[in-house]
Parts: sequence; structure tokens; C-alpha cells
Amino acid sequence: MSNARSTVQQAVSLSRLFYVMGASGSGKDTLLRLTRPRLDQLPCLVAHRYITRPPELKGENHIFLSQSEFLRRKALGAFTMSWEANGYWYGVGQEIDHWLSSGSHVLMNGSRAYANEAARQYGERLVPVVIDVSAAKLETRLTERGRESAEEIDRRVARAGAMRADIPANAVWINNDDDTESAVLQLLDLISSYSRANPATS
Repeated sequence: MSNARSTVQQAVSLSRLFYVMGASGSGKDTLLRLTRPRLDQLPCLVAHRYITRPPELKGENHIFLSQSEFLRRKALGAFTMSWEANGYWYGVGQEIDHWLSSGSHVLMNGSRAYANEAARQYGERLVPVVIDVSAAKLETRLTERGRESAEEIDRRVARAGAMRADIPANAVWINNDDDTESAVLQLLDLISSYSRANPATS
């Protein structure tokens, strides 16, 4: 029994929160959408985000909440992380703490602006992952999606460049300029590298 308990404790200590960041237009949503169905052989669950923005057909598969419902849940402690950006509220539920404490990895769509606070909360368990694209590719993708004006696109591209300096030094960088499949494989390999060290998955 003691050996079994030790194995479980070791698995829990090795569980990681893969905190994926990237500028709007970097292809982060697409990358996570393509990665999700390929996690079935890995001890990793994908966190849902709760957002006060209505869902879009090609956008993130998030859970939509009205602002009043979001703030009520926030006040009741339903979120382990929450932040406001671009006029919307974003939250990640307390369920991910249960998953981590059960020995599972967690893959989540994070915010660059919240990265330092997330690192403070989760310490060495947090693995920062940056989905990186060139400024030219970012501008093209934002233009094609048609959600922002030309002025808003310019501001987003400039902000993306400025925020590179704030990325944690231990972040893993994944380039997503062209080959999304390559980016997916890099992300899967990163998760696999931690899973191979986890005795609960051997």
C-alpha cells in the first residue's frame, strides 16, 4: 500500500499545467483544437475557458457566460484564474486543480498578461508555452479574420511585439507561421516528454 501511495504522490508532483499563450491571430485556437483529439493516449485534459464573449463558429470552444453570471461565479470562487482583456472576462474553473491533484496534466489557453500571476499560483507546475508568429503573418491573419479595423490590427501587432519582452524566461516557444501540423507535433512532444517521467502513465 505504501508503494502505491508513493507512486500516486509522485505522479501528482509531476503533473503540469501547460499554459499556452499567443497573440490574437497567432493560431492558438486552431492549434489547441487540432491537438485535443490527439491527447487520448496521454494523461492530459484540456481546460475549458469561461468567457463573456459569444462563441464563434471557427473560434475557441469556450463556455459563454453573461457578464453578470461570470461575476457571480467569480465572487463565489468558481474560478482558479480569471482576468479581463479586450472588453471581455475570461475564467478557468477550479476543476483544473482537481485534475492536477489527481496526477493529470492540464492544457489551457492562457493570457500573456496573466502569465506572471499564473506562475505565482502554480510555481514549478506551470509550463509556459508561447505560440509565436511573425509580425507579417499576424497582420495577415488578423486581416483575413475581419474582426478588427485596420487601426485595431496595427495596435494588436504592436502590442504583440511589445509583450515579447514580458514572456517568462523558461517559456517553450513553438513557431506557427506556416505548418500547423508541425506546431501540433511540437506541443504533443512537449506534453509527452513530461508524461514519460510520470510513473502513473507507464
